[in-house]
Amino acid sequence: MITRRQLLAGSASLGLLGALAACGGDEEDSGTDGVASTLRLGYFPNLTHATALVGINGGLFTKALGSQTKLETQHFNAGPAAVEQIFAEGLDATYIGPNPTVNAFVKSKGEIIRVIAGSASGGVAFVVKKGITKDTLKGKRIGTPQLGNTQDVALRYWLKEQGLTATKEGGGDVKIQPQENAQILEKFIAGQLDGAWVPEPWVSRLVAAGAEVLVDERDLWPNKRFVITNLIVRTEFLEKYPKTVKSLLEGHVAANDSITSDPASAQKAVSEQIGKLTGKPLKLDIITKAWPKLEFLNDPIATSLTAGAKHAEEIGLLDKVDLNGLYDLKPLNEVLKAKGETAVAQP
Repeated sequence: MITRRQLLAGSASLGLLGALAACGGDEEDSGTDGVASTLRLGYFPNLTHATALVGINGGLFTKALGSQTKLETQHFNAGPAAVEQIFAEGLDATYIGPNPTVNAFVKSKGEIIRVIAGSASGGVAFVVKKGITKDTLKGKRIGTPQLGNTQDVALRYWLKEQGLTATKEGGGDVKIQPQENAQILEKFIAGQLDGAWVPEPWVSRLVAAGAEVLVDERDLWPNKRFVITNLIVRTEFLEKYPKTVKSLLEGHVAANDSITSDPASAQKAVSEQIGKLTGKPLKLDIITKAWPKLEFLNDPIATSLTAGAKHAEEIGLLDKVDLNGLYDLKPLNEVLKAKGETAVAQP
């Protein structure tokens, strides 16, 4: 097992020194009999994180964790920032995209995290100013949420497939400019960006601002299904507090069941929770338009994560990797079995 001290020693190359310094002492939050006194959960204010948004808004995680475990939440703009907190032991679990998941696993030599459930598929698109086509992308300025995040990798790989170049420094045929989703919208409206590869609700927000969809990412995957969000946990936390992790998964499954059985209430919960995080609820009409593009599920669709890792390798953002041991779906399947639901295959 890689320790926090070892991560600190090697963190300069990972850009994690600040996060490690901020995380406080080395001691884990104390618990008894496999139950932690606190669970720190990360998520994003995106529709692709509706499982988390619904679970938090409806108190489903709090109910599942019970009185012994306090839930603390943190929200992020993109995966790499959440990974920094995982490495810094500032988070115990987080909803996150596949590429940051792979990066965390690889950088820790397969030690630091495990995928314990899927969460969402779909809900991502490449939107551009009206009139821009695949053949007129040269010289255009395109936004992504963060360098190396799932959408950033998807865009760079797609451009490579079109015979176009894009460097990490913002050069090449297409000028990729990673930045927060809210800034992408502002700059697009101001005419400072020509498009973006982003998740919902930012796709719908950009379309409302005059953009049009050039690529619906579902069209690039078999059966239109690919993992956009999964749930990961620190391996040390999983091993030390298995009962808390199982309780987290009970809340997770309950949230997905709620989304499936009552989508209208789920959409309202998502709007309210995004409002609490950003200061402005997301309009329900935007959520309603975006909802059919998403699928919320417990299956992590591991084959698409593996393919995404290969894409990152091909564009030079990731070395060749061995993902053996990344998934631990046993606790999830125990929860699903208890609820009479279909088990998920262990990759």
